[in-house]
Amino acid sequence: MLFVSDSAKNKIAEIRESGQIQNDYFIRVSVTSGGCSGLTYKMDFDNEDQAEDQVFEDNGVKVVTDLKSFLYLFDSTLEFSGGLNGKGFHFTNPNASRTCGCGESFAV
Repeated sequence: MLFVSDSAKNKIAEIRESGQIQNDYFIRVSVTSGGCSGLTYKMDFDNEDQAEDQVFEDNGVKVVTDLKSFLYLFDSTLEFSGGLNGKGFHFTNPNASRTCGCGESFAV
């Protein structure tokens, strides 16, 4: 399962209400090679399903990932933090054995 925090849900609703994305778009997350810890998160808004998609809905938000990325993201929570010291969207990932200082990459 992938989870969506209230703060992420609220920010996604705010983006939708501003007209930046349409209501039929969902969150697509993936894990790619890169960053100082070896793996990085990628998040986009998408409206096209892929054959191997793993689909989850939590807190009223549809989140989609490919099967390979799901192995790294299992039980992770999409978060949002704003303000001067905020990170924007980020993940709390219980599978990560370490993360880099900026929090954008991780290792398992």
